[in-house]
Order: sequence, then C-alpha cells, then structure tokens
Amino acid sequence: MVEQGLIRAAQTGDRDALITLLREIETHVYRTAYYILNNEQDAMDAAQEALIRIYTKIDSYEEKAQFKTWVQRIVTNICIDKFRRNKPTVSIEEHELVFQGKESVEREVMSGYLAQDIREAIDQLPEHHRMVVVLRYLQDFSYSEIADSLNLPLNTVKSYLFRARQQLQHLLQDYQKGGVSG
Repeated sequence: MVEQGLIRAAQTGDRDALITLLREIETHVYRTAYYILNNEQDAMDAAQEALIRIYTKIDSYEEKAQFKTWVQRIVTNICIDKFRRNKPTVSIEEHELVFQGKESVEREVMSGYLAQDIREAIDQLPEHHRMVVVLRYLQDFSYSEIADSLNLPLNTVKSYLFRARQQLQHLLQDYQKGGVSG
C-alpha cells in the first residue's frame, strides 16, 4: 500500500516522490493489464499508458477514494479501450521445463496444463465477468474495491462473480473429474 504522504508530495510537484510512487505501483499496473489483455506486449503498452496518465493526472486524485482503486480504474479503462480496439487473440507462450527428476517434471507439466487451462477458461469469459475475476482473484480486491474500480453497483459485482464462477466451473469440469484437457 502506498503511503498518503508520498501521494501528497507527488501532487504538490515533488518529482522524486512522483517517480517513487510510479515505481511502487508499476508491477501492479502491469500485472492487471496482463491479466486483462493476456498479451505481454499489449500489457506493456497499456501499463505504460496508464503510468503516463497517472503521472499527468496525479493532481486530480482525491483522497475520498483509495489510491489503488483510482489507479485500478485508470488501468482498467485503458485495457478496456485496448481490448475493444484489438479483438482478443490466443497467444501460445513457450515454457521451459527444468528436468530435475521424473516426479518433478510430471508435477511441473501438470501444473503448467492447469495454469494454461485456467488462463484459457478466464479468457473465454465475457469481458465484464473476466474483469471482476481478475480483480477479485488475481489482484485480491474486495467486492467494494471492484465496484469502485469498475464504477458498478456492489450487487452487480457479486452477481458477475457468481456467474463467472459458474462458467469457470463448467469450463474446468475436466479437473473436477480428475482429468486434464490438453
């Protein structure tokens, strides 16, 4: 969590404070963009755009909202715009396995399949469901923080999460039965 003193100093024009603030949030901003866009290059572009927007708009931040919620709203809006401009594509990433022993390799392969299948299942969700899943389970936002970030009523967030979990459960039913798709 970013301390309020650093935010206030950045708002008053302290360049070092602003740079420190941006460095503290850049990983969070990139991670959010990556989970939403599912493409490293697009996520880097969106994160850079978000950091520039935060840099130029820091004086418009008001303390009535949490700073991380304000940042999240900026990142999310940029990602939504980017997502709508570029229709989503499926990217296949190369993964290196370190062969240490049969059990380790098998466990690593299985865990790789699971992570890939979960990522693909999340990608299949409608945009509004994917957004709340990313914020709740990958960014660890509370329901009210998600509502604030996405400018949605709290009950809508709960409803989206409920429906998204149902869809994920259906999409990942092979794992529930003990099988692996892939």
